[in-house]
Amino acid sequence: MSTPTGDEFEIEFEVEVQAELSLAESSDPERAAGVPASEWLFDPADVEREEVGLRNLLGAAEELEADLRSRGRRTGEGA
Repeated sequence: MSTPTGDEFEIEFEVEVQAELSLAESSDPERAAGVPASEWLFDPADVEREEVGLRNLLGAAEELEADLRSRGRRTGEGA
C-alpha cells in the first residue's frame, strides 16, 4: 500500500468530510426534534454540533489550500 502524497491526502480528506457532512445533513434533525425523545435515533443537537465541526474542518482545509496557492506552491509541496 502506498502512502498518499499531500495532494492526494487533501483530496481524500475533503471527500471524506463532504461525505460525512452529507450524511449529517440527511439525518434531518429538525424532524427528529418534533418526535418524543424516546423515539430518537440520535440527538438533534449532536447532529447540529457535528455539522458545525465538519463545516469548520472543510473551511480550514479550503483556507489552507488557498494559502498555499497564494504563496506560489502547490498543495503537498514542502516549505
